[in-house]
Amino acid sequence: MTGLLSLITFAPLVGIAAILLLRFGVKPSGAGEPAAGAARWIALATTLAVFALSVVLVVQFNRADPGFQFVEDHAWFAGLHYRMGVDGISLLFVPLTAFLMPLCIVASWKTIENRVLEYMVAFLALEALVIGVFCSLDLILFYIFFEFSLVPMFLIIGVWGGKNRVYAAYKFFLYTLLGSVLMLAAILAMIGIAHTSSIPELMTFKFSPGLQIWLWLAFFASFAVKMPMWPVHTWLPDAHVEAPTAGSVILAGILLKLGGYGFMRFSLPMFPDASAHFAPLVFALSVIAIVYTSLVAFRQTDVKKLIAYSSVAHMGFVTMGIFSGNAVGEQGALYQMLSHGVISGALFLCVGVVYDRMHTREIAFYGGLVNRMPLYAAVFMLFTMGNVGLPGTSGFVGEILTMTGTYKASTWTAVIAASGVILSAVYALSLYRRVMFGEITNAKLASISDLDWRETAIFAPLVAATLILGVQPGLVFDITQASVDQLVAAYSAAIGG
Repeated sequence: MTGLLSLITFAPLVGIAAILLLRFGVKPSGAGEPAAGAARWIALATTLAVFALSVVLVVQFNRADPGFQFVEDHAWFAGLHYRMGVDGISLLFVPLTAFLMPLCIVASWKTIENRVLEYMVAFLALEALVIGVFCSLDLILFYIFFEFSLVPMFLIIGVWGGKNRVYAAYKFFLYTLLGSVLMLAAILAMIGIAHTSSIPELMTFKFSPGLQIWLWLAFFASFAVKMPMWPVHTWLPDAHVEAPTAGSVILAGILLKLGGYGFMRFSLPMFPDASAHFAPLVFALSVIAIVYTSLVAFRQTDVKKLIAYSSVAHMGFVTMGIFSGNAVGEQGALYQMLSHGVISGALFLCVGVVYDRMHTREIAFYGGLVNRMPLYAAVFMLFTMGNVGLPGTSGFVGEILTMTGTYKASTWTAVIAASGVILSAVYALSLYRRVMFGEITNAKLASISDLDWRETAIFAPLVAATLILGVQPGLVFDITQASVDQLVAAYSAAIGG
């Protein structure tokens, strides 16, 4: 279907227009609350429509074709083109984004009460920009979507976050912007040398090995911060702690994946020699991230910070798998990103449930919740097990494949990384024990209520996704296989493997 990608990407703008009309159509002295309620429904309807379109995209995708599909190419300005398209590597990030967005809208239904219209506009703008990143087939278009996605998240953290929200928002913005400036310089150099900004053409262009080193480092600076990799990860815990619950869901579930996607879309196919040269460095940084941040997570007193550090550790498995350079590792990295998007988003929603009731995230405050919230305890247990990588959950598939792929490339890297699985069980199960089991010693918890129907409706699709992806990984591999095989074949041929 021609134009389907543009329709999916820019459909949120229709919702934004409707909310803005609502914003300027309601007098300040009039019904502010009805306007807020209408904005919530408009945002929910828009995100559900985008998700439905993303399902159509997946259904119509030709799984045997490793190339880009649904391609759109229109002359834009100054010789640049508006190019859109997806392949097996980028396709599933579109429905992942569209899947999490309506859940975020529903999760914010009662918790966001100030500037509701602006909040919904920020989320819809973020959805359009992130989907645009995954669908772009032009370097300049990619950079525009990639950079502008910082703005709505900056506002979500800075306006609707916690007491240190301004500090966290600026730290998030400056960290990610600094790396992206280097990427912009590399993009301009690539266009000047290859005389094209087309991503498919640049994937087949042969840059000199010496130049590849500098281009790889420039792109690495941006993507490493975005993931984030150790040691440029320090913005993430602050951003998560201060962001509202839905902001944390999108930050962990979607925005962290932009870095991993960038490595697979640009670093490996465009700079294969440099990628092979720097693979040992990436392996070292990955295992440090896995082990170090797991140990740091174990010592956290804030639930959100613990989950944030666990995200850094899980992204270590992703970078490890990507730079393994073989099909097993690449498939594992893709699967780990998709799985982490579901599980980490669900864990932050779990934190939001008790935070909305008790207004604290301190682990020491809780204890014995299973006595008052048995349904919540069961849901939290499932996602905790998924985060640990229990067989039968989606977390297991990604971790085992990334370690298997890495083992083929670097045995010691895989062995050290395997300790991260043990460490993740230590901090995750320790958190669960401290929060859920034992007697209720805090009198304030005596009146805490279990999941209501709205919260149950939010968790139901996340539970289903975690279990289905855990027992039917072929649903993903059928889509990604052809494109991953093509990527690995081209990478191996380029490095003489």
